[in-house]
Amino acid sequence: MAARDWKKSSFSGEGNACLYLSSTDDATIRLRESDDPHTILTTTPTALRAFIRSAKAGHLDHLAKG
Repeated sequence: MAARDWKKSSFSGEGNACLYLSSTDDATIRLRESDDPHTILTTTPTALRAFIRSAKAGHLDHLAKG
């Protein structure tokens, strides 16, 4: 399961809070944040797509309320 090169999100600015993505030969998606590059989240393309759609639709907004 070799990781391909990490790609920086085009939405990340020049600061330290940048999101990087990578994929593996078995299509696993890997995500890491520049402030903590040793912590890597893994997911599938289908699950990531569902998460992004839910976030865009506001279905996760209640999680940010404190």
